[in-house]
Amino acid sequence: MKELEVRQTNDGSKTLYLPELDETYHSSHGAKQEALHVFIRHGLENMPATLEPLKVFEMGFGTGLNAFLTADWALAQKRNIQYAGIELHPIPEKIWQQMDYAKSEFESEMYVKIMQSAWGRFEEIHPYFQLSKIEQDIQAFHSIEQVDLIYYDAFGPRAQAEMWDLPILTIMHDMLKSGGVFVTYCAQGQMKRNLKSLRFSLESLPGPPGKREMTRAIKI
Repeated sequence: MKELEVRQTNDGSKTLYLPELDETYHSSHGAKQEALHVFIRHGLENMPATLEPLKVFEMGFGTGLNAFLTADWALAQKRNIQYAGIELHPIPEKIWQQMDYAKSEFESEMYVKIMQSAWGRFEEIHPYFQLSKIEQDIQAFHSIEQVDLIYYDAFGPRAQAEMWDLPILTIMHDMLKSGGVFVTYCAQGQMKRNLKSLRFSLESLPGPPGKREMTRAIKI
């Protein structure tokens, strides 16, 4: 298997390229701006303030970018967040050390703490953010607790079609509380039909740079 390649995206932030799937972890138009647009602005910032703690699940932990941005937001807003991310193939430290998401010494320390935290249990990253990283195949995963918000950041349908089919989307549906939110950069028609069949209410929203649309779905 060829090694992961570090690539710079158009907004200056870095992502990874996986030769095996001919796929990047984030948009080549901008890794950080895509994550902020899809998961923070159209996901996290729309969640009711009454949810305490706010429980977030990420499908595809990857470089830790979404967790890092969420932890940064939680601290700024003083919102308690319990965050779980699942990843079957954790990124080696020599690779994630090359990521450039942090813009201060404090952010750099927070990112390292996120990436070096233990797998399989919740750890406090800062007083408003608790993180649990799960090293497992999503198809064999069974959540004990339901969550408020899902960041669905799997590789796209072209590279991993099974990640957007009914069996795995059903797992996501069952993980969400009633009224919970599923948010993704993807706007594929079949994926949206699958979500509708699971009784999600769908919204098509403007996508990040390079994408016309993204999807937010609410569990009815």
